[in-house]
Parts: sequence; C-alpha cells; structure tokens
Amino acid sequence: QVQLVESGGGLVQAGGSLRLSCAASGRFFSTYAMGWFRQAPGKERELVAAISGRGDRTYYADSVKGRFTSTRDNAGNTGNLQMNSLKPEDTAVYFCAAGQFIYTAPNYRTKDRYDYWGQGTQVTVSS
Repeated sequence: QVQLVESGGGLVQAGGSLRLSCAASGRFFSTYAMGWFRQAPGKERELVAAISGRGDRTYYADSVKGRFTSTRDNAGNTGNLQMNSLKPEDTAVYFCAAGQFIYTAPNYRTKDRYDYWGQGTQVTVSS
C-alpha cells in the first residue's frame, strides 16, 4: 500500500516557476513508476510527465517539454515536478500517481496502470 501526498501548488504569474512535490509512504518506492497528471476544468486528465522507478528514464508531453522536469529521490520516497516558464494554459489540478509496471510508453501513458494517486494540488497561472 502506498499513500501519496502532494504539495507545492499555488498561484503564479505567467513566466514564473513552481515546484510540486509528492511524498510517498510505504515500502519499495523505487519499484513504482511515477506519473504526473493534470486536469483542467471541463477537460480530461492528461499525462504531463512520467519517470521510471530508478529515475533513469523520463517522458514529457509535448506541451511541457523543455519547461517541466520530473525527478525523484528514492531514498527519501519523494518525487518532484519542477515547472518553469509557466503559461496560463498550464492552469489545472495536478496529481502525482504511482504504479508497478514495466516502464514502456503503452504503460505509463495509461491512467489505469497507476494504482495510487495523490489528492491533487491546484496550479493557477495568471496572464
């Protein structure tokens, strides 16, 4: 059983930065891939970044590539999403998620592959 607690959301002006953190409880954190999803009002939840259990492989959606960076500290059971050059269209509730699966695109792109989810944190980017 894994519990995920997010922090770090807030209000920022366009061009600013925020860093989201996801603290995980439970054992064997390094065996879980992590995903960062976001959901804007009236839209589906979408994957913005994923990172393998060992942290050696990452994926970014085209919309955030070059601006967002996903990292993890397995010793500290935490994952982070550094978000730079934020845009108003990045406004959404952001969720971290964890799942035990082979880290391949068909898997990390699929929401149902993630067994555990954080509570979500609001990110609002003003223009």
